[in-house]
Amino acid sequence: MTALARWARAEWGPLYTAVRGRLVEKRLRAVPMALGAVCLTVLLHVVHGQSWGYRLVENVGTVRAEDPLWLALLRTPLSLFVPALDLPVWGALAQLLLVFGIAEICLGRWRTLVVAYVATLAGTLYARVGVWLGPDAAPVGLPASDARVVDAGPSAAVVGLAVFVGWRYRAYVTAGAVTLAMVVEVLVKENLAGKEHLAAIAAVLVVCAVRALRHRCWRECAGSSSGRPPIQSCKARRGPDHRRSWR
Repeated sequence: MTALARWARAEWGPLYTAVRGRLVEKRLRAVPMALGAVCLTVLLHVVHGQSWGYRLVENVGTVRAEDPLWLALLRTPLSLFVPALDLPVWGALAQLLLVFGIAEICLGRWRTLVVAYVATLAGTLYARVGVWLGPDAAPVGLPASDARVVDAGPSAAVVGLAVFVGWRYRAYVTAGAVTLAMVVEVLVKENLAGKEHLAAIAAVLVVCAVRALRHRCWRECAGSSSGRPPIQSCKARRGPDHRRSWR
């Protein structure tokens, strides 16, 4: 086996095994949420492009920094599935199907939705803070004109999920490559979407750090020498309401 093959197996082996086993067993029934996300995105994109539906989609699924915060928060969940009209929709659909499908298999439906929402919400809130700071607060500040720009839509969720799944399955090079690509995007073509992608990645990395810290505390607690069996000792320290973190 060549060095490249060994690296590929180490990088993607656990992820490939998890995804392939589920797909072989259930085929498309393994990713109903991802398929539903693709269908919803297609529907919203078609309606958004019609004269009679443009205002409807704008009112329920697009977020701008100039919007009242309460209204932006109401629209944010649906904004995950509203792609930009000026970009090829097929690229967004392929990303949704691939990344949401892998995440649904590896993380479960609810965890996938939570991570996707955290990533999207981070980008949305960053836009508000960036506009408030202004262009003089480089590199995080944004010009006032960005307050009228629609947020990143599904791409922020896709980027966040890609990084989280890469970290969860120890595909660190892949997660790092996604992050580096977003940094290059901002350096080459600085725009609101690129900076929202970086905000989404930052939020997901915080989630990863919190999970890693919890697992470390659990291992240290379980390995302590207190006279009780390790698991009982850990439960005693953490209290009766302790719940296990995500696997």
